[in-house]
Amino acid sequence: MRVSLQWLKELVRIPESGRFSWPTPEALAERLSVAGFEVEAIENLAERAAGVVVGLVQARDPHPDADKLSVCRVDVGAAEPLQIVCGAANVRAGIHVPVALVGTTLPAVNLTIKPAELRGVASSGMICSLSELGLEGSSGGIAVLEELVAELPALGSPVGPCLGLDDVVLELAITANRPDGLAMQGMAREVAALLGLQTCLDVPPQACASAPLPVSPASRQVMQRGGLFSLTALTGLQVAESPAWLQRRLHKAGIRPINNVVDITNLVMLETGQPLHAFDRDRVAALSGGQPDPALLGLRQATDQEPFTALDGESRQLSDEALVVTYADQPIALAGLMGGAAEAVAPDTTAIWLEAAVFAAQDVRRSARSVGLRTEASSRFEKGLPLEATLAASDRACQLFQQLCGARVEQRWLQQRPLSPAAPLHLRRDALHNLLGPVLVEGQPQDLEDSRIEATLAALGCSLEPDDEGWTVQVPSSRAIDLQREVDLIEEVARLVGYDQFASHLPDPMEPGGLEPAQQAERRLRRALCGAGLQELCSFSLVAEAPGRLPLANPLLADYGHLRDSLHGELLAAALRNLQSGQQGFWGFEIGAVFTADGDQRQLLAGVICGERRSERWTSSGKPCPPDYFRARGILQQGLAALGLSTEDRPLADETLLHPGRAAQIVLEGRPAGWFGELHPAEADRLDLPQGCHLFQLELAPLLAAATRANRWQPAFRPFATVPAAERDLALVVPLATRAAALLQVMRKAGKPLLEQVELVDRYQGAQLGADQCSQAFRLRYREAGRTLTDAEVEKAHSKIRQALETQLGAQLRS
Repeated sequence: MRVSLQWLKELVRIPESGRFSWPTPEALAERLSVAGFEVEAIENLAERAAGVVVGLVQARDPHPDADKLSVCRVDVGAAEPLQIVCGAANVRAGIHVPVALVGTTLPAVNLTIKPAELRGVASSGMICSLSELGLEGSSGGIAVLEELVAELPALGSPVGPCLGLDDVVLELAITANRPDGLAMQGMAREVAALLGLQTCLDVPPQACASAPLPVSPASRQVMQRGGLFSLTALTGLQVAESPAWLQRRLHKAGIRPINNVVDITNLVMLETGQPLHAFDRDRVAALSGGQPDPALLGLRQATDQEPFTALDGESRQLSDEALVVTYADQPIALAGLMGGAAEAVAPDTTAIWLEAAVFAAQDVRRSARSVGLRTEASSRFEKGLPLEATLAASDRACQLFQQLCGARVEQRWLQQRPLSPAAPLHLRRDALHNLLGPVLVEGQPQDLEDSRIEATLAALGCSLEPDDEGWTVQVPSSRAIDLQREVDLIEEVARLVGYDQFASHLPDPMEPGGLEPAQQAERRLRRALCGAGLQELCSFSLVAEAPGRLPLANPLLADYGHLRDSLHGELLAAALRNLQSGQQGFWGFEIGAVFTADGDQRQLLAGVICGERRSERWTSSGKPCPPDYFRARGILQQGLAALGLSTEDRPLADETLLHPGRAAQIVLEGRPAGWFGELHPAEADRLDLPQGCHLFQLELAPLLAAATRANRWQPAFRPFATVPAAERDLALVVPLATRAAALLQVMRKAGKPLLEQVELVDRYQGAQLGADQCSQAFRLRYREAGRTLTDAEVEKAHSKIRQALETQLGAQLRS
């Protein structure tokens, strides 16, 4: 946003006391930047014409040695006229021109004027064109002041002021939450609040009463999605060139003047922030072959490959994401972006329909992305506009049409959803002081005065009603988007008073910080997984469209328009990238959020173990040895062991991503917490990954909850054993479907209190045992804390375990 300081000063009321002085552009830029409006550049327009004065061409003679050059005698108010050689075709005697004196630098063309000799004739200075002064002009020749200004300045006086080059323009970066910053009126309120002044914003008279806009129900529904659509009919216009003051304001804002009708709509957009569009009424009516009828207007999504030629002259094939304004079901404008070329205002236009509307921000953003176009209008619609200011902007435009174009307002049609007044906010005095702290007054901290709080918020357009606890604040419509909570009002006070004005103080009371147990457990889990050989990844949470994924309302790109519903997709893609780059393997994990189609969010731990990761191969005689199912499962268990968690694996067959015979459900504290398994061969082939790629996924919340239970999280002291243990091996023949976890559970229960530890050491399956049986071997350790066990006591406990296994699970001792 380019802000003209001259225009800004017209919108801010200066105290009559005369004690106020405007800050320098640099100081104002600093205040605005600290307040949240970053000033990216300061352009002093006077530098474009520094050293350029008004001159009068007294005589013009042809150059003796060049047909296209002229030798001019120019009076610049000095004792003697200057002799200047000029190559412009429109130079002639008797005209006033801008003259760059010797030593002047013209930054627009990067040229320093020096005494010169052209084809043998001395030249002292240069007669300038508008482009050489950094201005746009319709003529390619020199600037003739009689054609540009109403009153000629004195000879020798600086030419900058009469051409508008006596201003300073600030280039501001406007954030998405401050659409009011895209309007001069919004910036005037901001500056007035920063400087302790008041605005002087004129309210235009109502152009005419509004009648309902007779549109179809489908169009009405789309219009009400944005909130408001109005159409004002004006007749008797005279299309001509805009007056110089209007053109200069547009030039300073970076907008090219077109004609008085179009320029007025652009001026009102800059002034109020509300984009407008003028249709040639008769050209629009020609689409239906009859009289202009507002009932034929519509607002709809474009059809696929629907042709449309915009004002920029480019023909486009629209998609169904583009929102179009139609007449007789033919598109006449891209809503919120640009009008159509066929219905544009032309020199012979005498009647217009003025559109003033608010389109839904997501509709305009999606439409702009679909056609690859972004305009001044779309940037404002995308940030959001207040409905209350739309008709006022239309009234302001009608006022200028009447003054500058001789127009007559005929009628206005309006389609608007019911407006619900914004609920007032309650600002508590204590909440403000507790959050911001005291301000420094002559070096001493004291609470911010109520009068200053009231003046600051009032300068933003807020109305305040004091009460015992503070104020009831009614926020203006121009700030309703970003002022929705009490803390937003407190932030505005701090921002406008100045953060540097508040005293530095520490929180009271001072309390030590630290990580919660769940945070500590999560960090411990990350370190343990890294220690087990996995690398932590962080992938993008926005993904492409797929069934079951939650779409974004306003995606920036189609490939990133949905929230992810799993983590393993990007992990597998990362594995493929690494393997294609020559890596022998890829082991990685990620802890992140996934989202359901209902909008629910949960944290997952997911990982992939693909290929091998080791720096030596002498242990395998130089051959690759990727981890099998059990080794990969042990790598995951190594990470979980850091949290002291004991899990149980149960067969899993309904996870389509995994191999049906090499997948397990991981059970924690009796409840399913996730799964582990080998990637399905068909899926591995589809992704071009090697066989034997293992995946795991666990819910993070149950892991952390189990790890931080008091009996696990708070370590308990146990004395070291001072007596030897007795170990026994137990090989059992059991049905093939019998799980080791079930055997372990029976052994631990039957072996109390002497059984200290039991672990699976071997599993065998072969023809000797039968097709439906397997052998599982366990190592058991017995110990009593106070004494050494005898063989008889150990054998008694061992027999008890064998009997329990035979009774409960049908296990037989392997001979």
